Amino acid sequence: MEELQHYEDAPAPPVWPIFGDLMAGLVGVFVLILIWVVGYQVELTRSLEQETERRQVEEQRRGALEEALAGPLASGRISLSHGRIGISGSVLFALNSDQLQPEGRELLSTLVEPLQVYLGERDELLMVSGFTDSLPIQKGNLHFSDNWELSAQRALTVTRALIEEGMPAALLFASAFGEQQPVAANDNEAGRAQNRRVEIAPVPRNTASN
Repeated sequence: MEELQHYEDAPAPPVWPIFGDLMAGLVGVFVLILIWVVGYQVELTRSLEQETERRQVEEQRRGALEEALAGPLASGRISLSHGRIGISGSVLFALNSDQLQPEGRELLSTLVEPLQVYLGERDELLMVSGFTDSLPIQKGNLHFSDNWELSAQRALTVTRALIEEGMPAALLFASAFGEQQPVAANDNEAGRAQNRRVEIAPVPRNTASN
C-alpha cells in the first residue's frame, strides 16, 4: 500500500521538452513551406519574364514585317494578321481554278523584294498555305478530286510564282489546309469568299524542319 502511494505521489514528467519538440517540428514544417513558396515565386517570375521576352520578340517580328510590307499593305491588296500575310483567293485565282490571274502575279511580284529583305535579317522561311471554302468541288471539274487537292495546288502555284519572281527556292515551302481553319462562316458567300485565300507566313527554320 505504501509502495502504491509512493507511485501516486511521484511528480509528473515535465511538458516543456515535449512542447519544445512540437514547436521545433512546427518550425521545420513552416520553413519547408516557406522554401517551397519562395521557389514557386522565383519560378513564376522566371516564367513571366520568359513570356514577356517572347511577346516582345513577336511584337518586334510583327513590326518588322509591317514595315517591310508597308507598300502592299497601304494599297489594301493584302492583309496582315498575327504575322500571316493574307491574300484573297479571288485576287489570285478564278473559282475552282489553280491558274494564277495576271493581277495575282503582279501582286506577288511586289512582295518578293520586301520579303527577301525581311528574311535576310532572320533565320526564317516562308510557309505558303492554301485554303478553300467548305463547298465541294463542282461536278465536271476533272482537275481536283477535293478541296485538299485544290488548296495544295494553289499553294504550289503561288510558291512557284514567287520563285519565278526572284524568291530563292530554299526559302519557301507549301502547305495545304483545304476547308480547315476557316476565318469566317461558310454559310454565306461573303464568308466563303474570305475563306478562299492563300496565306504567306514567315516561320522559324526549325519549325519547318520538325
